[in-house]
Amino acid sequence: MRDGLLIGFHVISCVQFAFSVYYDYTHVNIPSNVLKTHGAYGGKFKYLTFWDAIIQAIFFFICMLNDWFGTNAVNPKKPPFIRKLKDYIHAVFSFPIAMFVGVTFWALMFVDRELVFPKVLDAYFPWWLNHLMHTMIMVSIVIETILAPRKYPKRSKSLLGLSLFMITYLVWIHVIYYKSGIWVYPVIDVLSLPLRVAFFASMMLFSMMLYYLGETLDNFVWGNEHTKQQKSYAKSK
Repeated sequence: MRDGLLIGFHVISCVQFAFSVYYDYTHVNIPSNVLKTHGAYGGKFKYLTFWDAIIQAIFFFICMLNDWFGTNAVNPKKPPFIRKLKDYIHAVFSFPIAMFVGVTFWALMFVDRELVFPKVLDAYFPWWLNHLMHTMIMVSIVIETILAPRKYPKRSKSLLGLSLFMITYLVWIHVIYYKSGIWVYPVIDVLSLPLRVAFFASMMLFSMMLYYLGETLDNFVWGNEHTKQQKSYAKSK
């Protein structure tokens, strides 16, 4: 019963994020006179939201492969590669990036939506796509954390991977600015250089905090099961 529920959830999640990437890439076309950043250098790949939707689609596809060819055991003695890959991507990319995109987007929307998603875009960017890419990413990854166990990789490797990802994206948006003279997000444009540096630093710190949040949530949900399994292995030796 539980395995069937998990497989169904992974299939639905993979399809919804793959469809959101497809629909956004092929059907959402915003005129440059409405949003000058949309047609600028980098295309859809300017936006962390788009990167994250791709990450989620890939992650849940890996979850499906793990359902079929790997294992969802709480603490397998010899986890297959696909299970190790699934656990690493969840810890380092899928959970923290999904939460980062969702929390920062809705926080800025609450403060001033014109800084992140101007009202004029409602005519071009469907409300359901907005919620798929900014709300369901958080909901889906929290459900995944609750439904499926995982073994978190070493913190040093995890935080290094997350830091490299965030630094890569920060370099990318500066490349876009260099090529087009346009900041991807309007909020950056209104900040002075010192505030911009502080903003980027705070976003890096926030992403690290979200990693720890994911690890804490996982320990809260699965910590006792991991302990029981380890004791069982110790007795069997």
